Amino acid sequence: MKFIDGSITAAQGFLASGVHVGIRKNKGKKDLALIYCETLCDATAVYTTNAVKGAPLKVTKKHLENGKARAIVCNSGNANTCAANGEKLAEDCCAIVAKCTGAEASDVIVASTGVIGQTLCLEPFESGIPLAAKKLSKEGNSDAAAAIMTTDTVMKQFAVEFEIGGKVCRLGGIAKGSGMIAPNMATLLVFVTTDVNITSEMLQKAISEDVKTSFNMVCIDGDTSTNDMLTVMASGLAGNERITAEGKDFDEFKKALKAVTTSLCKLIATDGEGASKLIECTVDGAKDYENARKMCKAIISSNLFKAAIFGADANWGRVLCAAGYSGADADFEKAKVEFKSQAGEIVVCLDGAGLEFDEDLAKKILTEKEIKVILTLKDGDGKCEGWGCDLTYDYVKINGDYRT
Repeated sequence: MKFIDGSITAAQGFLASGVHVGIRKNKGKKDLALIYCETLCDATAVYTTNAVKGAPLKVTKKHLENGKARAIVCNSGNANTCAANGEKLAEDCCAIVAKCTGAEASDVIVASTGVIGQTLCLEPFESGIPLAAKKLSKEGNSDAAAAIMTTDTVMKQFAVEFEIGGKVCRLGGIAKGSGMIAPNMATLLVFVTTDVNITSEMLQKAISEDVKTSFNMVCIDGDTSTNDMLTVMASGLAGNERITAEGKDFDEFKKALKAVTTSLCKLIATDGEGASKLIECTVDGAKDYENARKMCKAIISSNLFKAAIFGADANWGRVLCAAGYSGADADFEKAKVEFKSQAGEIVVCLDGAGLEFDEDLAKKILTEKEIKVILTLKDGDGKCEGWGCDLTYDYVKINGDYRT
């Protein structure tokens, strides 16, 4: 398996585009993305756990009941959530995509991201979707990745090439996510495309397993969005024997999916609103995975720990504090805590007690852009990884006037 260019258009059959249609005031920012496949795809999705859900999610869920899709349309700048005309507008957008591409309206996935509770009119889509359809191309992946961004500062896109049954296969994805991200899938927008021949049922199984160790283990600010989801479309054009059950081919597909989703997770955490540092947390030696997950999730979600990392303060007590209130079953009297970065590594806690350590070295380690915190226990072989970022002054600035 190797990483390649192209992200969502790397797989056979897929085209993409991104344009400015006027939803966002800044004319220099693209605000509508279109992804299209030349053939009907097996498709599935997972959705936000927030009880308040955007209208596009409701429409998409209905459209994916048959496990098929051919196109994705996504706007940024307005979430189309808590709007009286929300579902009708989402359906109308799908109808316009159908008219412009030849796809059935019921085979269109629709998504929105941006401010909640503001009216969204159809006019920008009536002119913008035809423009996006005309611009569809194999080179349109970056434009699409840019069009779904809100407070993101970098595009998030990856693709891999691998083999299944002697056939060359490709899988790619784009994502948006910078704020309103907590470990409860789905709390961001992720669109994955592949040319692997696989049923929608096995796609659902793959992504449901994957999100537990990928997107569910990302935390920026503890807020779970109303709109976000992960969708996967598989064109089947790679020509591999159709994957209908677990086995070697399914395992290869999951490895490729994991490579892309994990890469997206790290980039999402790095690009957290106002973030200056990526935090990669590993909990090892727990009784089992579930206990490791609870501790890891609590650590990356701790605002106190995030603030300490921002200040390059080796306040390791906040690591054990968060792990302790996580609800995990663990013997913290045997815990070890260490920090690592390109500047070195340092053990700050051993057997549940603090050590004398070089504060200057610790500060140097924590001043780097990527910080690893490792909590090691002696309870079993449970292990989990998670990703977060530091909590900075800029986070408050960004969200203090986000709407205005």
